Amino acid sequence: MTQGLQLIDLQIRLGHRLLVRVSADVAPGQVLTVMGPSGSGKSTLLAALTGTLDPGFQMTGRIVLHGRDITDLPPQSRRIGLLFQDDLLFPHLTVAGNLAFALPANVRPQAARAAQIDAALTEMDLSAFGPRDPATLSGGQRARVALARCLLANPLALALDEPFSRLDANLRATVRDLVFAHAKTRGLPVVLVTHDPQDAAAAAGPIISPIISPAISPTISPVIGPVIGPVIGPVIGPVIGPVIGPLPAQA
Repeated sequence: MTQGLQLIDLQIRLGHRLLVRVSADVAPGQVLTVMGPSGSGKSTLLAALTGTLDPGFQMTGRIVLHGRDITDLPPQSRRIGLLFQDDLLFPHLTVAGNLAFALPANVRPQAARAAQIDAALTEMDLSAFGPRDPATLSGGQRARVALARCLLANPLALALDEPFSRLDANLRATVRDLVFAHAKTRGLPVVLVTHDPQDAAAAAGPIISPIISPAISPTISPVIGPVIGPVIGPVIGPVIGPVIGPLPAQA
């Protein structure tokens, strides 16, 4: 069985217009960076990867994750964690409540769930933050909670939609290194969308454009520049686990 993420002759069109053409292999722990100007198809590619592509688009090709074809699976069945520019923490839940929302339903009993939440907070150097209101956290702390929540859903890959872009320079580097380190430790293939060459340099992996002819590069890994829907439904599933539906009730 092939490990990692494979994008096999993935092509996305809107009417007669070709928006995306990509073929790529992303090994476990590797980061594939997707760069290009606004409107070049970066977000469209991530939507296809996470199963949230609008039905108005036409997609051909295959998406294979660790040997399993996920091309036609719904978002909640793909096991791809998604991090955005915004952390999307639920304001009416505590930090621990946000993490609990990500845990698979089969993690039982309650003591086991609490233990996993405590371990995740400790791993992010937030061991005393479980009862805190997300509104009281700094930007870096919120970013770490969002990452912990994503990882608690046990994803098999990560899709990163410019998750560092709203952080200041120093914090950006710290959070970026943290995300990449956890992905490498867990062997998660990563697809990163960014405008920032420093993100691409830190990722230290192949860099692609959303539209490159396979005739130019069959593996689609040229360096670009220096080496360097309804929201709650489709989005929340891939972000924090196999949950699609209404927001959780106030605890």
